[in-house]
Amino acid sequence: MSDTKLTRRGIATLAAGGAIAAGLASTSATPALAYQGNMERALSSLFNALASLREATANKGGHRASAIRLIEDAIKEVQQGIEFADEHGGGGR
Repeated sequence: MSDTKLTRRGIATLAAGGAIAAGLASTSATPALAYQGNMERALSSLFNALASLREATANKGGHRASAIRLIEDAIKEVQQGIEFADEHGGGGR
């Protein structure tokens, strides 16, 4: 039989050590995700603009179709920017 006794202080120390170790493991394994509020709002505005352009009549000398393509490209770029920031800890640097 062992003479080792766990006191309240010993249990608290073990629990704190485990919590710190778990915190360190989780922060090094995955980057922190930061909410990209401005990028999300821009994305929302682009989707609204795209919907409006799609509802507009087509007789605009090709400019409506060109604007639709450009906004679709902008949507992809914003989404890629958000993903990049998420993969690199939210700062995107």
